[in-house]
Amino acid sequence: MAAKGVSTRRGLRLKIRVLYSKPLDSERCLTLMPLMRSLLFVPGNRADMLGKALTLQPDVYIPDMEDSVPVNQKPKARETIASSLSKLASVGIPIIVRVNRIDSGLMEADLAAVVNSHINGVSVGKTGSGKDIRDIGDVLHTLERERGMLSESIKIIPWIETALGVQNVYEICSASPRVIAVAFGAEDFTADMGVERTNDGRETDYARNAVSIAAKAAGVIAFDTPYVRFQDTDGLRLDCIDARSRGFKGKFAIHPNQVEVINQTFLPTKSEIEEAQTIVKAYDEAASDGRGTLALGGKMIDEPVVARARGILQVAKTAQDSGQV
Repeated sequence: MAAKGVSTRRGLRLKIRVLYSKPLDSERCLTLMPLMRSLLFVPGNRADMLGKALTLQPDVYIPDMEDSVPVNQKPKARETIASSLSKLASVGIPIIVRVNRIDSGLMEADLAAVVNSHINGVSVGKTGSGKDIRDIGDVLHTLERERGMLSESIKIIPWIETALGVQNVYEICSASPRVIAVAFGAEDFTADMGVERTNDGRETDYARNAVSIAAKAAGVIAFDTPYVRFQDTDGLRLDCIDARSRGFKGKFAIHPNQVEVINQTFLPTKSEIEEAQTIVKAYDEAASDGRGTLALGGKMIDEPVVARARGILQVAKTAQDSGQV
């Protein structure tokens, strides 16, 4: 059963388009799973945890060289991740390595250690402008050329974690075809703003919405900030529901126990699927009679409502076809 799942994932990686936004070009879709809901951080300096990750089933692995690694352990993390990539890749789950931010003095060496055919992309913290993306792209282009890789085969997921990043988020999302998604980081954002990080997260409302809207406008996916209270399953579920309502399509996990909740919450519920089926069926019947709107359950149903319903059904079908349920 596991081997079949790996085979299905690998095949779908090469042909299926992302469903969340306007269609992306085929090259940018090559490295993506049909759904990217759970992105699991794995501390890069911990060989044991990288090994354990082989037994887990997030939608994306995120071997981490940045926040989860102490400063004096970063060289070790670089080496440990590099030596673990072939085993991680054998599972068939996409790998996006989080490297240190562009102004850290570490990013170039991080990229040089991990850029190869085993990874699908890199994630870079505290991205502040489109120029940052282009500078990262220049480093990646040199490494791809030196290593005989296809140009732009390594994708980028920038983190928006500062006021500057929020201000420039659409520019960042649209700066390069390498950018396939964007991530919001609430902990660093609130630190940058000098405000308290509260349980209800009201201080991040504007920034989260800005990131999600800019991602949609640029045709990329938005991922929400990790939920740091990793033992609070109910709180995580509510936070995922809130993120989904804002347009985020997935969330980062800082603990393996968070993966299942994230995966479940970022799929349509049974009632949502049933309602969507009812809407589409009723609308198609009305359309065959020449009507563009109809009343259903006391609500007016028109094309935008139907488009949303069709989107729900397509996500559900993709999850079913790919075994991501």
